[in-house]
Formats: sequence, structure tokens, C-alpha cells
Amino acid sequence: MQSVAEMKSIRAGRLAPTRQVDLTPKHPRAIRAQLGYTQEEFAALLGVGLGTVRHWEQGDRQPTGAAKALLRVAARHPSVVRESLAQA
Repeated sequence: MQSVAEMKSIRAGRLAPTRQVDLTPKHPRAIRAQLGYTQEEFAALLGVGLGTVRHWEQGDRQPTGAAKALLRVAARHPSVVRESLAQA
């Protein structure tokens, strides 16, 4: 229960977090290049529009939800993602 109390204190601004974990995936363009896909192929694989990928790569928008999670996995394990999506 102490951890819950600490979390509430951090959220309220009464306590500073002891550590922060960056869960933001690296730049989508770098991930796409690492996988070897065009913007069109990458958009189709992620189930998003081509415009969305372009906005991510230009820094106009940030990936969210399932796309953000898949990008995080792709950044760490590109061969697994490439293999898994090829079978789909």
C-alpha cells in the first residue's frame, strides 16, 4: 500500500518520482528504415493511413495506442515484427 500512497503523492506533485522510464519509441522514420519498408508499406503494416505515417515522420503528431506499442516492439525486435507481420 505504500507504493499506492507514493503514486498519489507523485501525481499530486508532493513527491518527485525516483526514476522515470522513457517508453517513447525512437523516431518512426528510423524504425521504418530499420525494417526496410516504404511509407506506404509501413502504414499498411500498422493499419494506419499514409498521412498518419507522414505526420509522425515530420514530427507533427506522435503515435498513440496500439501503433505506439507496435513501434516500441519493432524498435527493439525488428526481425520478430517483420516475421510476424509477414505471416499475417
